[in-house]
Parts: sequence; structure tokens; C-alpha cells
Amino acid sequence: MAGAAGDTTPALPEFAELSVPAEWRRLDFLSDLHLSPDTPATLAALAAHLQETSAEAVFLLGDIFEVWIGDDARHQDFEASCVELLHAASQRHTLYFMAGNRDFLVGPDMLAACGMQGLADPTVLNAFGQRWLLSHGDALCLDDKPYQAFRAQVRSSAWQAAFLARPLEQRRALARQMRDASKAGQAGQTEYVDLDPAACQNWLKASGCSDLIHGHTHRPARHELAPGLRRHVLSDWDFEDAQQPRGDVLRLRHAGLRRIELA
Repeated sequence: MAGAAGDTTPALPEFAELSVPAEWRRLDFLSDLHLSPDTPATLAALAAHLQETSAEAVFLLGDIFEVWIGDDARHQDFEASCVELLHAASQRHTLYFMAGNRDFLVGPDMLAACGMQGLADPTVLNAFGQRWLLSHGDALCLDDKPYQAFRAQVRSSAWQAAFLARPLEQRRALARQMRDASKAGQAGQTEYVDLDPAACQNWLKASGCSDLIHGHTHRPARHELAPGLRRHVLSDWDFEDAQQPRGDVLRLRHAGLRRIELA
């Protein structure tokens, strides 16, 4: 059994469940936009997609923001423009938000201001007669031991309370330091940790799902994990280089998943 003494297999998480209305016909999934004041073209691409999509719901599966230092930041210039954009979109579509490894401090005030509904990671989505497992994906990168230790630390209520108690600008500076340290640690790496295939299969089997939809790795693809078990990886977005823009959306309909290239 997962988590038993002497077993190195991580304990299974709790699987939240969400069922969509039967009359819905299209659902969009996207992640890893890493929005910041330095990404105006990517923000504009998101605005265009939210304006044009015919989906009844849009699922934002983490790392929508390059960094989120607390909901009181939502009044700052850039963050306020994101709130305005997302709130306007929420009048046309249902917006769901799942935290990633960059924006895990998005809280109830930000969700309410944007008109978004929060999703636990992982969540089982009941849609079109099938169960789909949704996750940001970072919790399944088991071979990255330093990151998993860091993730456990910053997801703790004690760490978050202490961090959020600091002044806003101090939090911004600390977040910049952590990001710089992360970049330095990645320098020179030619291979990056991917999701653990066995852990993905364990999650799928335990949740009664056959398909996992996730982001985080920035390597869009479809992987056959085992007979009847698959994972679908979302693309990151980067529209700042007009010559080489990057970004896509996975759209779910009754007929199944389809990747829509936006770049």
C-alpha cells in the first residue's frame, strides 16, 4: 500500500471531484503562461483567446503568473490589469484556477476579484461521460528531490503565514531572490526532471481515470503510460518573440481532446 512502512512509494493524495453541467460542449485547458510585467504580448494573447474562445469553461492549471506574492498585490499596476482581464472573461466563461509552483499563494481574495473558482491539485473532472485527472504536475516530479523538499516547505501553512506577514516589497524582493537561485541551479542542465511514470499510473488508477492533463514541464506531448492510461502535457506560453511565438490550448469535447495551436 502506498505510504506503508518500508515503502518508498509516496502516499496517494486526496482526489477532489468536479462535475460540469451536462449542457456544456467545450472546455479549454491551459497553463504556464508565466505572466509578468515583462510579458505584455503573452498577456495580450491570453486576452485574445479568452475573448474569442467558444468554450463554456477555461481551466487555468497553474503558473499563470511568473510569481504571486500574496493577494494584496492584486492592487498593483500589472496585477490589477490581470484582475481586470480575468474578471471580464469570467462574465463570458466559467474560470477555474489551480495553483502551480509559481502562483501557489493565489488566495480567496484574488479568486473572488477575478471571478475564478479554485481547484485543488489534483482534481477529477467528470465531463462528457468520462473521468479526467487534472494536475499542475510538479508534485509528480519525484526525482527532483531538492524541489520536492522546497515544495513541502512553501506549501506549509506556517511558512506561508510567515511570508505573507512581511511587507509587500520585501516579499517581492525575496521572491526575486528565490527565482534567481532557481535559475542558477538550472544553469548548465541539459535534462530536466519529468513526471514519474509509475506515480502517474498510480494516480490514474486510484482516481478511476484513464487520462491525466497537466502542465509544468513545458514539453507539450501525449504519452502512452500503459494500455488504457495516458497523460497529456500542456504547452507553456511565450509570445514575446514575434518570430517564434509559443502557446497552445487543449480543448475537450465529447469527441475527445484536441490540441489547438495559438502561435
